[in-house]
Amino acid sequence: MKKIVLAYSGGLDTSIIIPWLKETYGYEVIAMAADLGQGEELEPLEAKAIKSGALKIYIEDVKREFVEDYIFPTLRAGALYEGKYLLGTSMARPLIAKKMVEIAGKEGAVAVSHGATGKGNDQVRFELTVKALNPDLQIVAPWREWDIRSREDAIDYAGARGIPVPVTKARPYSMDRNIWHLSHEGGDLEDPALEPPGDVLMLTVSPEKAPDRPTYVEIGFAKGYPVSLDGSQVDPVSLVERLNVVGGANGIGVVDMVENRLVGMKSRGVYETPGGTILWLAHRELERLTLDRITLHYKEMLAIRYAELVYDGVWFSPLREALDAFVDVTQKTVTGTVRMKLYKGNCTPAGATSPYSLYNKELATFSRDEIYSQKDAEGFINLFGLPLKVKALMEKQSGLK
Repeated sequence: MKKIVLAYSGGLDTSIIIPWLKETYGYEVIAMAADLGQGEELEPLEAKAIKSGALKIYIEDVKREFVEDYIFPTLRAGALYEGKYLLGTSMARPLIAKKMVEIAGKEGAVAVSHGATGKGNDQVRFELTVKALNPDLQIVAPWREWDIRSREDAIDYAGARGIPVPVTKARPYSMDRNIWHLSHEGGDLEDPALEPPGDVLMLTVSPEKAPDRPTYVEIGFAKGYPVSLDGSQVDPVSLVERLNVVGGANGIGVVDMVENRLVGMKSRGVYETPGGTILWLAHRELERLTLDRITLHYKEMLAIRYAELVYDGVWFSPLREALDAFVDVTQKTVTGTVRMKLYKGNCTPAGATSPYSLYNKELATFSRDEIYSQKDAEGFINLFGLPLKVKALMEKQSGLK
C-alpha cells in the first residue's frame, strides 16, 4: 500500500481525515504532529491517531526551531498583518509542512495531506511549502474533495466512526494553538456585529479581571533578538512562555479582527498573543531609539510586505530571504533593554536604554544648549520649502489663483 503523511493536530478535521484517506484512496496513513508549544493538547495524540486508523505517528518537538527560525525573524522584521495580526498561525504552517516533507522522504511516502479548508489560507501555506521543498510529492486536500460541507457534518462523520473530537456543536470554534498564540474562528464569531462570547479566551483574562495594579517587565535585546527577561538571560522558548503567563494574567494581546484572507474573502477571528504583543511593542520601542529616521521609515514599509509574504505562505521564497538580509543590517544596533508596563489589557513602554541610542539630550532639550544653532533652521526651511514657493509664484503670475 502507498503511504501518505498527514499533518495531524488531533482536532476535528484531521481526526476524520485519517479514515477518509483510507476509505477513499486506500493509503496507509502516517500522522505527523509538530510540537509547537500546544502543551497538554499533545498528550492524547498518539493513542488517538492509532485509534483513528493511522499506521504510526511522529510527534516532532520543534518549539525551539519555531521560535528561533520563524518567530524571531518575523519579530525583527516588525511584521504585523493589517496592523493587528502577529501571524501566529501563518508562521507555523511552513515549519509543519517542512517536517511533513522530511518524514515523507524518510518513510517513502508518495503524498502528503492536510486538514485546511478550501476557503482558508492554510491550504496555500502548506502546499506552497511542499512545492518549494519537494515538488514530486502529491498533495491530497480532503476539504476540496469530500462531501462534508460543515463542521456539523464533520462531527457527525466522526461520531459514526467512534472518533472522539474536542469540538461539540455547543462550542464549535476552530482553534489553533502554539507557543506564540491561540486563534479562534467559527461559531458566533462569524457575525462581526457580535461581541466575542465570554468563553472564548483561554490564554488571557479579560481586562476587567486583570490585577488592579500594573506589572512591569524588562526585556533585553541583542541585535534585535530577545535575550533576557528582568535582567536574567533566558533561552528563547522559556522567554516566550514566561511572557505568555505574565501577559495573559494582565489581559495583554487580545485581538478581535476582520481580516482579508488570501483567497479573497473577509473572515473574523479572535487572537490571543500575550507574550508576542509584549515583545513586538518592546522591539518597536527599541528601534525608535536606535534607528535613524530614513531607515526606520523604510523598514516600516518593508514590514508590511514581509507580513504579507508570511501571511500568504511564501516563506520559502527569495524575496523573504532578501528582506531578512535587509533586516539583519538594520538590527546591528538594536541592542538594549526596554521596560514595559502591563495594566488591564494595555501594554506601554516605560523606558528604554541602549548603548547605540541616537537620542541626544543636548540636541533635544528645551533648555539652553551649546551645540545646536536655531538660526540654522531658517536656511533649511528656505531650501526645503523652495518647491512650494516656486509653485506659488507660478500660480500667482499665471493667474491660476
